[in-house]
Amino acid sequence: MEQNSIQRSSIVKRALLAILATAFSLALFALTIEGLARAVFDNGMDFDLEMWKYARDLKRVSAEPAIGHEHIPNASGVYMGVPVNINSIGLRNREVAPVSDNAVRVVMLGDSLTFGWGVKEEDTPSRQLETVLNRAAAGALKYDVINTGVGNYNTQMEVAYFLTKGSELKPDIVVLNYFINDAEPTPRRHKVGWGEYSQAYVVLASAIDKVSRIFLGRADWKAYYRGLYEAGQPGWTDGQAAIQKLARFCRERGYKFVIVNYPELHELKHYPFPEVTGVVEKLAESEGVPFLDLRPSVEDLVPETLWVSPSDAHPNKIANARFAGAIAQTLTRSYPELFADTASVATVAK
Repeated sequence: MEQNSIQRSSIVKRALLAILATAFSLALFALTIEGLARAVFDNGMDFDLEMWKYARDLKRVSAEPAIGHEHIPNASGVYMGVPVNINSIGLRNREVAPVSDNAVRVVMLGDSLTFGWGVKEEDTPSRQLETVLNRAAAGALKYDVINTGVGNYNTQMEVAYFLTKGSELKPDIVVLNYFINDAEPTPRRHKVGWGEYSQAYVVLASAIDKVSRIFLGRADWKAYYRGLYEAGQPGWTDGQAAIQKLARFCRERGYKFVIVNYPELHELKHYPFPEVTGVVEKLAESEGVPFLDLRPSVEDLVPETLWVSPSDAHPNKIANARFAGAIAQTLTRSYPELFADTASVATVAK
């Protein structure tokens, strides 16, 4: 009996030692892979890793479910080699001054393009637009452009933000900056998970996504974007409803409203998504809202010269300067009563 007890005890000890050894080996392997990911892939310019850092450092889950996530007030960091500073109300913008009688206020709604991913704050579309308008301004009237862009927002989230918070900025003009992926369903960000802490997880997930698109028949980026606008797709259905809601809200409160369509910057001369631009323009027309397609403002340039990096096609400062000039012209043409003392922005924007 005693001998059997000793044998069982020995077996249990060996099993525990084997479990501990396995756990230690797995932990050491995971730490090694994590270290390699940080040492080899993290050069400060990898799109997936930099977006992950931005989400980890600067975002939080919003108390408003329809918004999804939002910036952490007063947070800051460096992403894609440029500093990002969030103000006290969660915007990548200087602190917002009180409304002034001698200033026209423009609120820019949008995602990472409006946010200015990969460019300095002064090179964002909002700041460049403000510069163009104020250079053209004559007399005491000034223009204040507020950047409310947040990475990974879609149209529903942008509208939800404006209806609950952004309208408190009391704009004269609301600009909805639209990109083709704004018809994606609203992402839900969770507070925990491997992806929240591990760079190796991000690198591996990105690699699996790329391989699956090449070898496993997943839709390529063009098919993916077109698929967002197929009949019955919930993201586009909800996005249309959000735009209609925003247009109605602006009409009721006397806000001027413009919809601006940003091009996908891989192919400009033979643009692969004219039908998507067309349905967004048709929706704007049905609501009586001025519409601007920004592709003509950059189609004479080589696409790669407009990217923030060779592997990241977010607009750089060159693209944003062209965009700002085109937006300024549309605003002054659409709402001349707010720009009566403004010189030709077409001349200033060049």
